[in-house]
Amino acid sequence: MVFGLLSQYLPDSIASTLSTIIVLTVVTIGLYILGKILLVPTARKILKQRGVEEHARKPLMKIIWFVVILGSITVGFGAAGLGNFLTALATISAAGTLAIGFAMQNVIKNFVSGVFIFIDQPFKIGDWIEWNGYSGRVEDIDMRVTKVRTFDNELLTVPNGELSDNTVRNPVDASQLRLKPMFGIGYDDDIMNATEIIMDEAEKNEEILDDPDPSVRLVDLGDSSVGLQSRIWIDDPNRADYVKVKSDFVTSVKKRFDDNGIDIPYPHRELTGEVRTQND
Repeated sequence: MVFGLLSQYLPDSIASTLSTIIVLTVVTIGLYILGKILLVPTARKILKQRGVEEHARKPLMKIIWFVVILGSITVGFGAAGLGNFLTALATISAAGTLAIGFAMQNVIKNFVSGVFIFIDQPFKIGDWIEWNGYSGRVEDIDMRVTKVRTFDNELLTVPNGELSDNTVRNPVDASQLRLKPMFGIGYDDDIMNATEIIMDEAEKNEEILDDPDPSVRLVDLGDSSVGLQSRIWIDDPNRADYVKVKSDFVTSVKKRFDDNGIDIPYPHRELTGEVRTQND
Protein backbone atom coordinates (compact mmCIF):
# COMPACT_ATOMS: atom_id res chain seq x y z
CA MET A 1 0.00 0.00 0.00
CA VAL A 2 2.76 2.39 0.92
CA PHE A 3 4.66 1.60 -2.27
CA GLY A 4 1.50 2.05 -4.38
CA LEU A 5 0.79 5.52 -3.01
CA LEU A 6 4.38 6.68 -3.42
CA SER A 7 4.72 5.25 -6.96
CA GLN A 8 1.91 7.53 -8.14
CA TYR A 9 4.02 10.62 -7.51
CA LEU A 10 7.62 9.41 -7.57
CA PRO A 11 9.83 7.24 -9.79
CA ASP A 12 9.74 3.56 -8.90
CA SER A 13 13.29 3.45 -7.55
CA ILE A 14 12.79 6.41 -5.23
CA ALA A 15 9.34 5.19 -4.20
CA SER A 16 10.73 1.74 -3.39
CA THR A 17 13.52 3.22 -1.30
CA LEU A 18 11.18 5.50 0.64
CA SER A 19 8.76 2.64 1.17
CA THR A 20 11.54 0.49 2.59
CA ILE A 21 12.69 3.29 4.90
CA ILE A 22 9.15 3.91 6.13
CA VAL A 23 8.47 0.22 6.84
CA LEU A 24 11.83 -0.17 8.55
CA THR A 25 11.25 2.92 10.70
CA VAL A 26 7.65 2.15 11.62
CA VAL A 27 8.26 -1.50 12.51
CA THR A 28 11.46 -0.79 14.43
CA ILE A 29 9.98 2.09 16.45
CA GLY A 30 6.72 0.20 16.98
CA LEU A 31 8.45 -2.87 18.36
CA TYR A 32 10.73 -0.71 20.50
CA ILE A 33 7.73 1.06 22.05
CA LEU A 34 5.97 -2.28 22.54
CA GLY A 35 9.00 -3.72 24.27
CA LYS A 36 9.32 -0.61 26.41
CA ILE A 37 5.66 -0.80 27.48
CA LEU A 38 5.34 -4.58 27.95
CA LEU A 39 8.64 -6.48 28.05
CA VAL A 40 10.79 -4.14 30.14
CA PRO A 41 8.25 -3.57 32.98
CA THR A 42 7.46 -7.30 33.05
CA ALA A 43 11.15 -8.19 33.30
CA ARG A 44 11.65 -5.62 36.07
CA LYS A 45 8.66 -7.04 37.97
CA ILE A 46 9.98 -10.61 37.66
CA LEU A 47 13.41 -9.58 38.95
CA LYS A 48 11.82 -7.89 41.96
CA GLN A 49 9.68 -10.95 42.67
CA ARG A 50 12.80 -13.13 42.59
CA GLY A 51 14.33 -10.89 45.24
CA VAL A 52 17.08 -9.49 43.00
CA GLU A 53 18.39 -6.35 44.69
CA GLU A 54 18.63 -2.93 43.05
CA HIS A 55 22.39 -3.07 42.40
CA ALA A 56 21.90 -6.36 40.56
CA ARG A 57 18.79 -5.30 38.62
CA LYS A 58 20.50 -2.36 36.91
CA PRO A 59 23.00 -4.32 34.77
CA LEU A 60 20.42 -7.03 34.02
CA MET A 61 17.95 -4.38 32.83
CA LYS A 62 20.66 -2.96 30.56
CA ILE A 63 20.96 -6.38 28.93
CA ILE A 64 17.18 -6.55 28.48
CA TRP A 65 17.15 -3.07 26.89
CA PHE A 66 19.89 -4.20 24.50
CA VAL A 67 17.82 -7.25 23.53
CA VAL A 68 14.74 -5.05 22.91
CA ILE A 69 16.68 -2.65 20.69
CA LEU A 70 18.49 -5.40 18.77
CA GLY A 71 15.27 -7.39 18.30
CA SER A 72 13.36 -4.33 17.07
CA ILE A 73 16.03 -3.51 14.49
CA THR A 74 16.29 -7.13 13.34
CA VAL A 75 12.54 -7.53 12.81
CA GLY A 76 12.38 -4.10 11.19
CA PHE A 77 15.00 -5.08 8.61
CA GLY A 78 13.12 -8.30 7.89
CA ALA A 79 9.77 -6.53 7.48
CA ALA A 80 11.36 -4.00 5.11
CA GLY A 81 12.62 -6.79 2.86
CA LEU A 82 16.25 -6.27 3.79
CA GLY A 83 16.82 -9.84 4.89
CA ASN A 84 19.81 -10.29 2.59
CA PHE A 85 21.46 -7.19 3.98
CA LEU A 86 20.74 -8.37 7.50
CA THR A 87 22.19 -11.80 6.75
CA ALA A 88 25.35 -10.27 5.36
CA LEU A 89 25.60 -7.97 8.37
CA ALA A 90 25.09 -10.92 10.72
CA THR A 91 27.85 -12.88 8.95
CA ILE A 92 30.27 -9.99 9.26
CA SER A 93 29.27 -9.47 12.90
CA ALA A 94 29.73 -13.16 13.66
CA ALA A 95 33.23 -13.15 12.19
CA GLY A 96 34.09 -10.00 14.10
CA THR A 97 32.63 -11.42 17.29
CA LEU A 98 34.69 -14.60 16.91
CA ALA A 99 37.90 -12.60 16.47
CA ILE A 100 37.08 -10.34 19.38
CA GLY A 101 36.07 -13.36 21.47
CA PHE A 102 39.50 -14.94 21.14
CA ALA A 103 41.14 -11.66 22.12
CA MET A 104 38.79 -11.01 25.05
CA GLN A 105 38.23 -14.45 26.54
CA ASN A 106 38.85 -13.32 30.10
CA VAL A 107 36.63 -10.26 29.75
CA ILE A 108 33.78 -12.36 28.35
CA LYS A 109 34.30 -15.00 31.04
CA ASN A 110 34.13 -12.37 33.78
CA PHE A 111 31.02 -10.86 32.19
CA VAL A 112 29.22 -14.23 32.07
CA SER A 113 30.33 -14.98 35.63
CA GLY A 114 28.93 -11.61 36.69
CA VAL A 115 25.56 -12.49 35.15
CA PHE A 116 25.44 -15.73 37.16
CA ILE A 117 26.48 -13.90 40.34
CA PHE A 118 23.57 -11.50 39.85
CA ILE A 119 21.14 -14.35 39.16
CA ASP A 120 22.28 -16.88 41.79
CA GLN A 121 23.20 -14.27 44.44
CA PRO A 122 25.76 -16.33 46.39
CA PHE A 123 26.57 -13.08 48.16
CA LYS A 124 25.42 -9.47 48.14
CA ILE A 125 26.83 -6.04 48.93
CA GLY A 126 27.69 -5.85 52.62
CA ASP A 127 28.35 -9.59 53.05
CA TRP A 128 31.61 -10.88 54.50
CA ILE A 129 33.04 -13.52 52.14
CA GLU A 130 36.12 -15.74 52.06
CA TRP A 131 37.70 -17.35 48.98
CA ASN A 132 41.05 -18.73 47.90
CA GLY A 133 42.85 -17.47 51.01
CA TYR A 134 41.28 -13.99 50.89
CA SER A 135 38.47 -12.46 52.93
CA GLY A 136 36.67 -9.15 53.21
CA ARG A 137 33.41 -7.23 52.94
CA VAL A 138 31.74 -6.86 49.54
CA GLU A 139 31.53 -3.18 48.59
CA ASP A 140 30.32 -3.36 44.99
CA ILE A 141 29.39 -5.87 42.29
CA ASP A 142 29.31 -5.10 38.59
CA MET A 143 29.28 -7.15 35.42
CA ARG A 144 33.07 -7.61 35.29
CA VAL A 145 34.54 -7.33 38.79
CA THR A 146 33.57 -7.47 42.44
CA LYS A 147 35.16 -4.98 44.85
CA VAL A 148 36.00 -6.36 48.29
CA ARG A 149 37.31 -4.33 51.22
CA THR A 150 39.66 -6.42 53.40
CA PHE A 151 39.68 -6.10 57.16
CA ASP A 152 43.02 -4.30 56.86
CA ASN A 153 41.11 -1.65 54.83
CA GLU A 154 42.66 -2.70 51.52
CA LEU A 155 40.48 -2.69 48.41
CA LEU A 156 40.58 -5.86 46.29
CA THR A 157 39.22 -5.68 42.73
CA VAL A 158 38.40 -9.32 42.03
CA PRO A 159 37.47 -10.59 38.53
CA ASN A 160 34.08 -12.30 38.68
CA GLY A 161 35.57 -15.36 36.98
CA GLU A 162 37.85 -15.94 39.97
CA LEU A 163 34.87 -15.97 42.34
CA SER A 164 32.88 -18.32 40.11
CA ASP A 165 35.82 -20.73 39.66
CA ASN A 166 36.57 -21.00 43.39
CA THR A 167 34.61 -21.97 46.46
CA VAL A 168 33.26 -18.80 48.09
CA ARG A 169 32.45 -19.02 51.80
CA ASN A 170 29.70 -16.69 52.99
CA PRO A 171 29.49 -16.95 56.80
CA VAL A 172 26.75 -14.30 57.11
CA ASP A 173 24.31 -15.60 54.51
CA ALA A 174 22.04 -17.13 57.18
CA SER A 175 20.50 -15.37 60.17
CA GLN A 176 22.67 -17.35 62.62
CA LEU A 177 26.32 -18.41 62.69
CA ARG A 178 28.02 -21.15 64.72
CA LEU A 179 31.46 -20.55 66.26
CA LYS A 180 33.70 -23.38 67.47
CA PRO A 181 36.45 -22.08 69.80
CA MET A 182 38.86 -24.82 70.90
CA PHE A 183 40.27 -25.03 74.44
CA GLY A 184 43.22 -27.23 75.41
CA ILE A 185 43.62 -28.38 79.02
CA GLY A 186 46.26 -30.52 80.71
CA TYR A 187 45.91 -34.27 81.10
CA ASP A 188 45.88 -33.86 84.89
CA ASP A 189 43.03 -31.30 84.83
CA ASP A 190 39.40 -32.15 85.57
CA ILE A 191 37.55 -32.44 82.25
CA MET A 192 34.10 -32.07 83.81
CA ASN A 193 35.12 -28.94 85.72
CA ALA A 194 36.60 -27.38 82.57
CA THR A 195 33.44 -28.26 80.61
CA GLU A 196 31.21 -26.65 83.25
CA ILE A 197 33.30 -23.45 83.17
CA ILE A 198 33.05 -23.21 79.38
CA MET A 199 29.28 -23.79 79.47
CA ASP A 200 28.82 -21.29 82.30
CA GLU A 201 30.70 -18.54 80.44
CA ALA A 202 28.69 -19.25 77.28
CA GLU A 203 25.42 -18.89 79.20
CA LYS A 204 26.59 -15.63 80.80
CA ASN A 205 27.46 -14.01 77.48
CA GLU A 206 24.38 -12.11 76.24
CA GLU A 207 25.57 -12.24 72.62
CA ILE A 208 25.55 -16.05 72.60
CA LEU A 209 22.19 -17.66 71.85
CA ASP A 210 20.39 -20.03 74.19
CA ASP A 211 18.66 -21.69 71.22
CA PRO A 212 20.49 -23.46 69.66
CA ASP A 213 22.08 -24.08 73.03
CA PRO A 214 25.87 -24.07 73.60
CA SER A 215 27.71 -27.38 73.85
CA VAL A 216 31.19 -28.74 74.60
CA ARG A 217 32.75 -31.92 73.23
CA LEU A 218 36.06 -33.64 73.88
CA VAL A 219 37.47 -33.94 70.37
CA ASP A 220 41.23 -34.38 70.64
CA LEU A 221 43.87 -36.13 72.75
CA GLY A 222 46.99 -34.30 71.70
CA ASP A 223 50.64 -34.75 72.60
CA SER A 224 50.44 -32.24 75.44
CA SER A 225 46.76 -31.34 75.86
CA VAL A 226 43.17 -32.54 75.87
CA GLY A 227 41.08 -30.64 73.29
CA LEU A 228 37.63 -29.41 74.30
CA GLN A 229 35.69 -27.85 71.44
CA SER A 230 32.84 -25.51 72.26
CA ARG A 231 29.97 -24.83 69.88
CA ILE A 232 28.15 -21.52 70.29
CA TRP A 233 25.71 -19.60 68.09
CA ILE A 234 25.34 -15.88 67.43
CA ASP A 235 22.42 -14.03 65.85
CA ASP A 236 22.43 -11.70 62.80
CA PRO A 237 26.17 -12.24 62.28
CA ASN A 238 28.76 -9.95 60.74
CA ARG A 239 32.54 -9.84 60.89
CA ALA A 240 32.61 -7.44 63.87
CA ASP A 241 30.23 -9.63 65.89
CA TYR A 242 32.20 -12.75 65.03
CA VAL A 243 35.51 -11.34 66.27
CA LYS A 244 34.10 -9.58 69.35
CA VAL A 245 31.96 -12.45 70.63
CA LYS A 246 34.70 -15.02 70.11
CA SER A 247 37.31 -12.79 71.78
CA ASP A 248 35.10 -11.99 74.80
CA PHE A 249 34.13 -15.64 75.23
CA VAL A 250 37.67 -17.02 75.01
CA THR A 251 38.97 -14.31 77.34
CA SER A 252 36.36 -15.03 80.01
CA VAL A 253 37.02 -18.79 79.83
CA LYS A 254 40.79 -18.21 80.14
CA LYS A 255 40.28 -16.10 83.28
CA ARG A 256 38.07 -18.77 84.85
CA PHE A 257 40.63 -21.45 84.02
CA ASP A 258 43.33 -19.39 85.73
CA ASP A 259 41.15 -18.88 88.81
CA ASN A 260 40.47 -22.61 89.04
CA GLY A 261 44.02 -23.75 88.44
CA ILE A 262 43.25 -25.29 85.05
CA ASP A 263 46.32 -25.27 82.86
CA ILE A 264 46.30 -24.41 79.15
CA PRO A 265 49.45 -26.32 78.21
CA TYR A 266 51.89 -25.72 75.43
CA PRO A 267 54.22 -28.22 73.79
CA HIS A 268 57.45 -29.09 75.60
CA ARG A 269 60.52 -30.45 73.88
CA GLU A 270 63.36 -32.24 75.57
CA LEU A 271 66.69 -32.12 73.81
CA THR A 272 69.14 -34.96 74.47
CA GLY A 273 72.57 -35.79 73.16
CA GLU A 274 76.23 -35.32 73.79
CA VAL A 275 77.98 -31.99 73.91
CA ARG A 276 81.13 -32.13 71.82
CA THR A 277 83.90 -29.57 71.97
CA GLN A 278 86.15 -28.51 69.12
CA ASN A 279 89.07 -30.48 70.59
CA ASP A 280 86.98 -33.65 70.51
